[in-house]
Amino acid sequence: MWHIYLGAITLGLSVLLINLLLNLRALHKLGSEKSKLPADLPWISVLIPARNEEEDIVPCLESLRRQDYPAYEILVLDDNSTDRTAERVAEVAAIDPRVKLIRGEPLPQGWAGKPHACHQLAAQAKGSWLLFTDADTIHAPTMLSSAMAYAHEHKLSLISGLPLQKTVSFSQRVAIPAMYFLILCGMPLWWVQGARRPKPGLVIGQFIFVNAADYHEVGGHEAVRSKILEDIWLGFTIARHGKRMGVVDLSGTVSGEFGDLWEGFGKFAYSIASLGTWLFVLIFLGVMGLFVTPFILMASHLTPWLPKFGDWFAIIVVQVVLILVMRVLVDRRFSYKRRYSISHPAGITFLLVSGVWAWKKRFTGKGVSWKDRTYKPDTRVQ
Repeated sequence: MWHIYLGAITLGLSVLLINLLLNLRALHKLGSEKSKLPADLPWISVLIPARNEEEDIVPCLESLRRQDYPAYEILVLDDNSTDRTAERVAEVAAIDPRVKLIRGEPLPQGWAGKPHACHQLAAQAKGSWLLFTDADTIHAPTMLSSAMAYAHEHKLSLISGLPLQKTVSFSQRVAIPAMYFLILCGMPLWWVQGARRPKPGLVIGQFIFVNAADYHEVGGHEAVRSKILEDIWLGFTIARHGKRMGVVDLSGTVSGEFGDLWEGFGKFAYSIASLGTWLFVLIFLGVMGLFVTPFILMASHLTPWLPKFGDWFAIIVVQVVLILVMRVLVDRRFSYKRRYSISHPAGITFLLVSGVWAWKKRFTGKGVSWKDRTYKPDTRVQ
């Protein structure tokens, strides 16, 4: 049985390496292609939900005000902040008529906070294209023109992708590249890009560029009002209605901050747990077996007082090498410091422990917190 287990893990890692290579090849870097803008430039509405973002909102707005695209507006919704977010936005709006401050309404029952904020923003947007982005993002001057040209060239209804996530603290440098590693190894983005029929791809709320008519046709954020991971579910909704989406590498045009890693990834795990314990357990065991267990087995073999694996040790070494090769490829693509690649098992373990914590909160009825709001199972927000 031991040789079957090791063989299965090695085969699985080999398949994931191939998937990663295909993903990296298919993942176009926004702004690197010379796509042409449409002759009649569509009006774009940049929509920013902001809740307690007084430190980040001004740098975000300043980067958006420097766009080289000529036809756009910037709407910021103050989502019942308790700090000076609204005041900061009002100061910028006073010197730039393209910027507008919207006061958010109280959160209705059955809605998660961000879908409700985005729903209000979309209701007041004038653009034929909408860009939903976060208040802690920074955008290159070519971002809007690159997104519009790419959508036009590839005939897409929605574009999202992977921004450059800033890593300042030690924990961020360990955990965030591990999160991107899981995404790029585990998701067949290359298949989504090349599929004849629209398929649900990766949608990240830091950057959702969507055709307004298609967005409203599928129900917009109201269709995902009870979802904490509204971005992912919006992608499923778009694809289910036959709208084509694209996934791109945004690292050259958009950067952002992941915020509280523990609660941020816990929010993701909480939503997965709401789909069923069996699915959560299956994902947990798969990630643990593929990306952490080989390191544990290697450490066990090299520890003097623990059992040895004899001839099987070579296969364990191959597994560890495969994992580290994949991690280095991801780190190189997104310019993460490669010396942190050896922290890979710690980063994956951090994400798994965060997930278990969120699962426990889900099934003990305590709920999960995000942006000073707590969502419990009885709220029907998941």
